[in-house]
Amino acid sequence: MDLYDAIRSRRSVRAFEDREVPRECLDRILEAARQAPSANNAMPWHFIVVTDPAVRKSIAESGTYGKFLSHTPVVIVACGDVAASPHWYAIDTAIALEHIALAAVAEGLGSCWIGSYEELVVKKLLDVPEAQRVVALLALGYPKVQIDFTKIASRLIPPSKGLDKIASEGSYHRAWKAGS
Repeated sequence: MDLYDAIRSRRSVRAFEDREVPRECLDRILEAARQAPSANNAMPWHFIVVTDPAVRKSIAESGTYGKFLSHTPVVIVACGDVAASPHWYAIDTAIALEHIALAAVAEGLGSCWIGSYEELVVKKLLDVPEAQRVVALLALGYPKVQIDFTKIASRLIPPSKGLDKIASEGSYHRAWKAGS
């Protein structure tokens, strides 16, 4: 799959088939994260792949908006090493996690970033060291329903902002003009 196709296809998926994600697929996805850039090449991330239903349920119960995690085949817990990169661990880990999300699309999987969790509960459940912070969670699996978003986007999803609304040239108030 072309990178731009993966970017256009990437959606937040919250309903997954009750189907195991093959280990080889997880290997490729984690390798995509390993290839992410980081400040000083510190690679301050550590990803915990959680497949145990009881642990996923406990993680889901720790937050308000991630209840569906208990029905998700895989939850990836993205940790950042504060000692390895005190100023950049969160950004570097987020970059690597988005590599995972895009690689998942290429593998035919769906994902959803989750920021709603109780960090201390998750750290205790997974025996995360003190120097590590839980940066985000990622639900991962085969989407339950394949929806052609291009057919319904104009009716259900507000249109994305144009480049002139999200980018500037030279200063904040000079809107980007595509193709100029």
